[in-house]
Amino acid sequence: MPVEIRLLAWSCLLGLVHILAAAYGGLNQRGGFPWAAGNREGPTPEVTGAAARLERASKNFLETFPIFAALVLACAVTGRHNTAVVYGAYLYFFARLVYLPVYGFGIPKVRSAVWCVSLLGILLVFWGLFIKILPYSA
Repeated sequence: MPVEIRLLAWSCLLGLVHILAAAYGGLNQRGGFPWAAGNREGPTPEVTGAAARLERASKNFLETFPIFAALVLACAVTGRHNTAVVYGAYLYFFARLVYLPVYGFGIPKVRSAVWCVSLLGILLVFWGLFIKILPYSA
């Protein structure tokens, strides 16, 4: 299995971690498990602090992940297994892995830098899809 497909699978798991962190982070502010198990009619109570940051981090992941996934799958289908694709997949995954705690702890400038690294990862995968580059060999 190509490494970028493995990183895509790990990114799927990371997406679940983002969702769980956001859900658990705001649970107490919203009324705990009774609220979570209820029918949730009416407006959802707002959360603040780390819980709100974890929700924003999760939403941000869900905005970038479909683009990353589509590009990695396009590379796999077209046989574009090259250095740019692999390095881009690594950059995306590890930047997104770091992004959640950095955003959760509220470190603003580092958060933006980490987000830029993940974007660079997506752009490298995109570039590797269209540009002929040396094949990747592990």
